[in-house]
Amino acid sequence: MRPSTAPAGAATAMLLVGTSTAVSATVADYPVFAGQALRYALAAAILLAVVAHRRPPRARLTARDVLLLTALAATGLAGFNVFLVEATRHAGPAMIATVVGAVPLVLALVGPLAEGRRPAPRTVGAALVVALGAAVAAGLGSGSTAGLLLSLGALAGEVAFSLLAVPLLPKLGPLRVAAYPAALSVPMLLAAGLVVDGAASLRLPTPGEGAAFVYLGAIVTAAAFFLWYDALRQLGADRAGLFAGLVPVGALLTTLVLGLGGAGPADVAGALLVAAGVAAGLRRPAAGPAAPARAPGRRSRPGADSAVP
Repeated sequence: MRPSTAPAGAATAMLLVGTSTAVSATVADYPVFAGQALRYALAAAILLAVVAHRRPPRARLTARDVLLLTALAATGLAGFNVFLVEATRHAGPAMIATVVGAVPLVLALVGPLAEGRRPAPRTVGAALVVALGAAVAAGLGSGSTAGLLLSLGALAGEVAFSLLAVPLLPKLGPLRVAAYPAALSVPMLLAAGLVVDGAASLRLPTPGEGAAFVYLGAIVTAAAFFLWYDALRQLGADRAGLFAGLVPVGALLTTLVLGLGGAGPADVAGALLVAAGVAAGLRRPAAGPAAPARAPGRRSRPGADSAVP
């Protein structure tokens, strides 16, 4: 059996998402919600084109499927962005990153419960290490009560992005689960942009902003979403969630590559803690000692070895 590519896919997806921090800084002057709508529209077009090219088996959407897809678009995509943008008005980036960095722990606890099983102690412990690493790298920061509540809203959106996809993946597959909510989120974000920014949200991006949106749509959204949902289908929400701790690592690496800053001791320590937590969570427990073999020809006494089939 070939080794699973899911861990590499999940790691790549979250590292790519981490690169969005530095790239998004280049479009800071563009209306936020309209920019996100452009990003998701491009991603949806790419993913739907791939779906049409691959021609996967037809899947008839039920009312439940449509409800889950709409909820995923409203919470995991549009809602996440609304909460994140509003949180920045009331809290510093460090505090927001620390709260959202708890995603691995929440998925380790809630993911198994949603699937009708108990959380694995090893995975929960590993998720704690990952969340701690993200907190060390970001710093606890400061902010108001409103900032904390809005950050928790962003955390809920990030968790919903994975949990609402789990029941859809077996039927629709990762490509369609990535494509459909991206398309559904576009009108939601455009509406939010009109409410917040008015007619200013409709301006065309500059060539530099356009290049950034192409990267965000094609790489950070289309490619990363597919890789994430493919890994989520194979690993489960709890184990895949460990890789969410790599987002600040991806942001740090991008910052270093682009020469936008340096890495301090907290950055390195946080990255090492995240790596240790992911490795611990993915390691399977060692098999127990094998039962001793019976001697040939030996007959069991009545009642003896009753546990052996």
